[in-house]
Amino acid sequence: MVVGDASLDIDTLVIGAGPGGYVAAIRAAQLGQQVLIVDKAELGGVCLNRGCIPSKALISAAHSFENAQHGEAFGITASDVKVDFAKTQEFKNGVVKKMTNGVSGLLKGNNVEVFNGECMFINENEARVFNDHESPRYRFKNCIIATGSRPIELKPFPFGGRILSSTEALNLPEIPKSLIVIGGGYIGAELGQMYAKFGTKVTIIEGLDTVLPGFDKDMTNLVSKTMKKNGIEIHANAKAESATQTDKDVTVKFSVGGESQEITADYLLVTVGRRPNTDGELGLDMIGVELDERGLIKVDQQGRTSIPHIFAIGDIVPGLALAHKASYEGKVAAEAIAGHPAVVDYKCMPAVVFTDPECSSVGLTEKEAKEKGFNVVAGKFSYGGNGRAVSLNHPEGFVKIVAEESTGVVLGSQIVGLEATNMIAEMGLAVEMGATLEDLALTIHAHPTLGEIVMEAAELVLGNPIHAIAPKKR
Repeated sequence: MVVGDASLDIDTLVIGAGPGGYVAAIRAAQLGQQVLIVDKAELGGVCLNRGCIPSKALISAAHSFENAQHGEAFGITASDVKVDFAKTQEFKNGVVKKMTNGVSGLLKGNNVEVFNGECMFINENEARVFNDHESPRYRFKNCIIATGSRPIELKPFPFGGRILSSTEALNLPEIPKSLIVIGGGYIGAELGQMYAKFGTKVTIIEGLDTVLPGFDKDMTNLVSKTMKKNGIEIHANAKAESATQTDKDVTVKFSVGGESQEITADYLLVTVGRRPNTDGELGLDMIGVELDERGLIKVDQQGRTSIPHIFAIGDIVPGLALAHKASYEGKVAAEAIAGHPAVVDYKCMPAVVFTDPECSSVGLTEKEAKEKGFNVVAGKFSYGGNGRAVSLNHPEGFVKIVAEESTGVVLGSQIVGLEATNMIAEMGLAVEMGATLEDLALTIHAHPTLGEIVMEAAELVLGNPIHAIAPKKR
């Protein structure tokens, strides 16, 4: 109860309840801090409500539909397979509700106070939180800003009507007959391929020379190949120029190599990146929190901003915009506030994409390792040499391991194929603990499992593979 305009005292204010904010709040509370977390939308942020979780639920449904249609290799023929997309959306929404309810329970169980509303700094030590019913002031000792990001909106393609951001694309009431995607990064690739598996005619317009820029060409080539099998048309090195829409469709003009083209579809999905939520009424400029030229908050290795007791984490600070990065940074910030010597170390930060096949990477690529001056040994073992992958009828893909030549210490790994997003965890542990190729090769992996491919890849790089012909020594 606030008397007049007096301020309530708390230890730590967390602004934003996404995967960075709620994790930071829980960890801070575990360390004995009195915590208030504020978010104007749902608990769980974009990730749980409009990003990671709902998209993976729909992707899982799309895989199920595709598998039901194409079981011929196993001697299974299913006729008249249909999708009730309303029930698919109901499944997705149920997953989201279960996860967000879980976050609510965790916050409550850790005695974190939750305020559903907006937050505005009054000064470096006070903030007002408000909604339609109340507007208390809080005096805080420390603050963690975790306000996340939003889709970038391009002037020629303003969101609305038939022009969608990822948020609207996840909530369509029915499967579109056709879809244009501007941007072949991880969001565009995932959602485009998901709808293609449901039967949508998808066209991807990408400004660079491949989908999933940033991943190894050997990996993206496999994804592109599967996309084409799904009927996706990819225009690389293309420039999207304009769009006109009616109440029934949207037409996009674009050019490739100076040649103008035009395409019409039910919807246009624009996925060209995300913008940090550092503008608006939060008041960062008023209290002097320093931003860079991209609107990202400048922080040190503990997440401290230019104001030492105010921290920032997640999509609003430099680095990859990843949910697990935000969660990691949230723990570091909470521990720093508690006086622990915690600092960020991104050496083992994995990147994963839920395309078909899945892609994942951790540590250094072979190119990056060489650029850093390492003498490198590297090799990759094919999924096609693994009994489990073949029995699942998914022999496409590989595990690549990059190691230092003299010591055998694992520097990084890239995996493309079935369950690559799960398999990368073992390689992340290997990089984190400074494991060697021999450590991986001597670790007994159960048979028949996909995990064996890691062991086989390590043996291949060592020069003594069992289930592959050893490469000739130079």
